[in-house]
Amino acid sequence: MRIVLIIFSIFVSTLSLKEIRPVIETPSDSGDTDDPAIWINPKDRAQSLIIGTIKEPAPAGALAVYSLDGKLVERVDNIDRPNNVDIQGDICVVTERLKRQLRAYRVFAVKPHLRLLGTAPVFEGEQGERGAPMGIGLYERPKDKALFAVLSRKTGPETGYLWQYRLRVSGNTLSVANVRKFGGFSGNGEIEAVAIDDSAGLVYYSDEDCCVRVYKADPEAADADTEIARFAESGFRSNREGIAITGDRIIVTDQLPDGSEYHVYSRADRRELEVWKGTAESTDGIEAIGVRLNPKFPNGLFVVMNSGRHNFQIYGLPR
Repeated sequence: MRIVLIIFSIFVSTLSLKEIRPVIETPSDSGDTDDPAIWINPKDRAQSLIIGTIKEPAPAGALAVYSLDGKLVERVDNIDRPNNVDIQGDICVVTERLKRQLRAYRVFAVKPHLRLLGTAPVFEGEQGERGAPMGIGLYERPKDKALFAVLSRKTGPETGYLWQYRLRVSGNTLSVANVRKFGGFSGNGEIEAVAIDDSAGLVYYSDEDCCVRVYKADPEAADADTEIARFAESGFRSNREGIAITGDRIIVTDQLPDGSEYHVYSRADRRELEVWKGTAESTDGIEAIGVRLNPKFPNGLFVVMNSGRHNFQIYGLPR
C-alpha cells in the first residue's frame, strides 16, 4: 500500500508540474550564496531590496544587497560563514555560524543599507556542531510586538533541535534571551530551513529526509512544545530545503542538482497544489513576496539560491 501511495504522489506531482524561468539573475562572482531575504521599502516598493548570504569564512563571508534588477548595490564583508538571513520590518538578522552568534542590522533605503545593531551568542553550552547556528525565522508576536528568532543548527537531538530567543534592540545594541527549546527531528540529515507564518502564529521547518514540521510560534502557548502538523512527507526526490510563505501558499524546495523543484501547498490546509520546475541547481534557501513591486514583478517575486552559478535567481511569482 505504501508503494502505491508513493507512486500515486509522484504521478500527481508530474501531472501538475509547471515550468518557471527566472526574469533576472544576480552576478555569479560573489561566492558561495546560500539564503535570500526580501526587504519591502515602505515608501516605494520598486526600491525594495534582496539581501542574501555569502556563506564563506571571514573575511570573504558577507551579506550581499541587491536591487530588484539583480544588481549588487552593497556588500557587508567579514562575517564568519553567514548561513541564513531573515527580515522583520526593518530588522535584518543573520546567523554567523563560525562565531556561533547572531548579527542584527537595521535596513535603510539609502546607503549604507545595512547598519549593525549588535551581535549576540546563541546555543551557548552546546558542543561541536550542535552549537553552530544555521536556519533562522523571525516572528513578531501580534499582541505585544515582541520579536523572536527561531534557530536551527548544524546538528541536534531528536527533541529540542530548535531554540527560540527573545530579541531586544535598544539604540545600537542587541540582547537575546533563550525562551524555548523545541522541535522534533527524524535523526536523518539535518534541519536548516525555518519559516514563520506571523498571521497564523506558526513555525514551519524542514526535517530534510522526513517532512516539514509545524509548531506554534508563541513560546507562551499552552501547547508550544507539541507538533501540531507535518506535511511534505512524499513526492520529494532529494532534500527538503528552503521554505517560503506568501499569500495563500507555502513553497518548499526539493533540492535537485539538475533543476530544483518547488512544491506548492495550500496555506489553509497544507494540501499540495502543484510543483514548479526551475532552472537553479541544488537550491537551498528561497523567499517570496506576493505584492506588486514594479512592472517586471506585477504579482510579486520568488527568489532562489542557485548552487550552479553561486548566485540568486529572481522569478516573477507565478499566479
